[in-house]
Amino acid sequence: MSMHKRLASQSGIIFGARLGGAGLIFLVQALIARMWGPELLGEYLIVIATVNLIAVAMPLGFHTVGTYFAAEYRARGERRQLVVFLMRSYGHVVGALLLLLLVGPLLLGPMGQGQSVLAEHFVPVVLLAFGTALVYVNGALLVGLKRPFAGFFADTMFRPMIVMGGFLATMGFASPVEGFSLMLWIIALGYVAIALVHFGFVITSLDRIPDMTQLRPRESRRWWRFALPWVLISLATDFFFDIDLLLLSHALSREELAIFGVCTRLFSLISFGVAAVYAVTMPDIFESQANADRAAFKRKVGDANFVASVISIALFAGMALVAPLLLMLFGPSFSAGAAPLAVLCLALVVRSVMGPASLVLSIHDRPYASLPFVALGIGSLVLGNWLLVPPLGLMGAALSAIIAISAWSVGQWWIALRTAGMDVSIMQWFRNRRLAAVPAE
Repeated sequence: MSMHKRLASQSGIIFGARLGGAGLIFLVQALIARMWGPELLGEYLIVIATVNLIAVAMPLGFHTVGTYFAAEYRARGERRQLVVFLMRSYGHVVGALLLLLLVGPLLLGPMGQGQSVLAEHFVPVVLLAFGTALVYVNGALLVGLKRPFAGFFADTMFRPMIVMGGFLATMGFASPVEGFSLMLWIIALGYVAIALVHFGFVITSLDRIPDMTQLRPRESRRWWRFALPWVLISLATDFFFDIDLLLLSHALSREELAIFGVCTRLFSLISFGVAAVYAVTMPDIFESQANADRAAFKRKVGDANFVASVISIALFAGMALVAPLLLMLFGPSFSAGAAPLAVLCLALVVRSVMGPASLVLSIHDRPYASLPFVALGIGSLVLGNWLLVPPLGLMGAALSAIIAISAWSVGQWWIALRTAGMDVSIMQWFRNRRLAAVPAE
């Protein structure tokens, strides 16, 4: 099977699972908006955004590099080295859980969250963050071990099932507030159970790796060198809209925040279709780099980038057509998000066309090089929200987001071209095609 067909096939299956899971999530959110009101949906979205940001910080960046090191140790037959990496990664998550439970309640007041929804539901929020962090680590490792389906399905399929089950169990409560509280407890405990089962898949996968080398001293320095910048990159890119929702929580009403939150969740759904392409091909890209095969490395990056760009354009067109219908499921007021959602989806095309610059910079031992442009993107977001949201509302929030995403995407492409000497944009694919056609002529 050709690279293009394999990428399209495997990423298509993963994206299909994500689509089915997202359908359950959106159905739950629509029911919350219809039965419990848009204001409570806004509170729910704030909880989820906070959980995601806490969870991505708990492994201290080790989940962001788990795929890279798992693929490297698998290719080199270094099982014991991988086991040490696993122990460090999961140790960070457990340590962060204990720290949050002990110190977190004391920090809510000084942070201005003493009477917030987070303070009212602190323990289930922390437990849900713990389960989510475990799944992040598990998923990254399983993708690196060439088990992408096992890596993604806990989050794409089983988490939505838990959310749906939690809502169905509480939807009949006379008080929506009480139902909401119990729903969070059910989701938190259920997802921790799923995360532990998911962890079992990681453990059973270790037997597939030969143990042919000794432990390397000071290997943890390499882990930290990549993990520290990547946790910042992941926070600012993968969880960009979670940060944005928290920033907008003081600028938009709870109903407007719910509308924009639904739009960002739809964007995150279609962006997963692009992320699945890179997830499927990353182990092969890492192996090419480990084997010092630069030609294969460029070819695989170019192929992945081409497929991702085509998928992003198709998803943009499809979402522009179906977004008004999807938003109407949440209520008539949510139709105001159709145009802002189209703008957000266009940002995915920009990001895909410019390519995986952060990944390439890290592989070329320059993980910190992209941080200035990540900071530029977040700074642009804060400034854009301040200037555009008051006069333009939801459209201002969408325009601010696409400006920020374009700023860091173009900046990272440029720094990758300057420092790594590689064009990670879609132009690389066209160059590969042209070079491959020369011998045939």
